[in-house]
Amino acid sequence: MEILLASRKTRVLVPSKLPCMAGMATVNLTAGCAHQCVYCYAQGYRCHPGPGRVVLYANLLEKLRCELDCRRRRPLAISFSPSSDLFQPVPEVLDLAYDVLELVLGRGIGVVLLTKGRIPKRHIDLLAAHAPLVRVEIGIITPERRLARLVEPGAASPKTRLRQIRELLAHGVATRARLDPILPGATDDPDALHALCAALAAAGVRELSASTLFLRPAVLGSLRNALGRSRRLRRLRAAFEHGKRLVLPGGQSLVLALPAARRRRIYDWLTAIAAQYAIAVHVCGCKNPDLPAGSCNFADHWTPPPAAKRQLALFAS
Repeated sequence: MEILLASRKTRVLVPSKLPCMAGMATVNLTAGCAHQCVYCYAQGYRCHPGPGRVVLYANLLEKLRCELDCRRRRPLAISFSPSSDLFQPVPEVLDLAYDVLELVLGRGIGVVLLTKGRIPKRHIDLLAAHAPLVRVEIGIITPERRLARLVEPGAASPKTRLRQIRELLAHGVATRARLDPILPGATDDPDALHALCAALAAAGVRELSASTLFLRPAVLGSLRNALGRSRRLRRLRAAFEHGKRLVLPGGQSLVLALPAARRRRIYDWLTAIAAQYAIAVHVCGCKNPDLPAGSCNFADHWTPPPAAKRQLALFAS
């Protein structure tokens, strides 16, 4: 993995374009991610540095401090973009993540984060010390270690992620799971969903958000390289033969999604199976704009009433 240092030229705090994060400021510590998940949608972004490369914004901490100092209104909460995981297996990224979290939480600002990485103890201790301000989603698409290593080669093992869920919950940190993406032909059948929900329930999970895979050319290429000529890849590609082209909220290009009927069937299966384990499912409406999917509601703790959304949503004096 090649780590490149760069100076951030543009603002650090950027309003999210996603409906589920409406009005919330987002932060990217890096461009690119060392987890190298083969299904990662960020591979299609213009700013993506390419496989095997991570650009770390060396001046980000100081720029963020300056932006917070200069604001007349302090953000109630900040979300960390999932396209650049806070807990990548890169010491420089982990150090910056700790410093940024310490700065934000120390000012009483909430944080919303999604990770598939291994969270070091010092970071868990920091999050636990500010538990009321923290919302964590642990991304996990399968308890099967072999499949996880194929499609998420740099991420923490499923076993580690399940342990981290238990640990964060024990510290009083609001934590849930994110099953995203569900891979058609690999993780979408009832047996696979049962296995995952059973593992999540044993870890203490009571809520999960979910969405199915969507394709861009770069994603399909990565999946082909990872899965080769396997039966899973053949099934996955076949699932998209009659796919639907969508423009996702906040997106600037078309993606290929599974047919609406198949997505609806998968979500129905997941919801019914999860209910057997006392787990509530939130389907991501941002990634299913053609379905009555609602919202993943991950930032609902900081979601203002409708009238307030017209006046600097999620910002306080």
